[in-house]
Amino acid sequence: MNESTNLFLFAHQDDETGVFFELQRLVRRGDEVIVVYLTSGDLSGGPSFIRDCESISVLTKLGILKKNIHFLGTELGIPDGRLSKHMTSAFQAMMILLNKTTLPESVYFLAWEGGHQDHDAAHIIGLAIGRQLDILEQCFQFTLYTGFRLTSILFSVFSPIPENGKAQLSCIPWKLRFKFIRYCLSYPSQKKTWLGLFPFFLIHYISKGTQILQPVSVKRITQKPHSGRLLYERRGVYTYREFADDSNDIVNKYIF
Repeated sequence: MNESTNLFLFAHQDDETGVFFELQRLVRRGDEVIVVYLTSGDLSGGPSFIRDCESISVLTKLGILKKNIHFLGTELGIPDGRLSKHMTSAFQAMMILLNKTTLPESVYFLAWEGGHQDHDAAHIIGLAIGRQLDILEQCFQFTLYTGFRLTSILFSVFSPIPENGKAQLSCIPWKLRFKFIRYCLSYPSQKKTWLGLFPFFLIHYISKGTQILQPVSVKRITQKPHSGRLLYERRGVYTYREFADDSNDIVNKYIF
């Protein structure tokens, strides 16, 4: 019998790389794990079958049932890079989906860190779900990458922002570290992205080998993820002002 039901919200196929250990830990504990992707993974909003298959392959190796993996962003036609334009509709579709399954006792989602605009949008959707289900104390954010305290297009990986709350660190056994390193090489369709990310993932697994989680707070989204220009602003793909404007509807209706 399952201990509990846990929901993981990802913006893109491969975001699961930030929580390999937590996903496997919950499965091994006997919990039910539900995974939802909030964009299609394609810039057009159309299906990205290769990316879907890559993530399904990794997730099922971690023990997650295929029936519990949902590509909601594909169903809604939400393009990679434009989740903030669809936050309210994605949230509403999420609530419909959850009402058809077992409601989660815990929700995990990407951190409020200004690295990728879709990651921050997934964070807001996660907060809205936590608020509506009254389980904010059982919601957790995980870091992937951020430009915090850096300049230009430089970024750091697995670097929790202190303002997001005390980091909860779990030591990953060496055997699993090597397995997770191999899993990071399971996304050949994203080889350009992973050429930049993989060295940092490798260094983290070898030097620290920790799973990093932080609590969440609705007050944090009234603040910019960090001072200065955010990474996605430095890359010229989005502005925080535009993001904040896009967030007003879901924040005012479902969070505050």
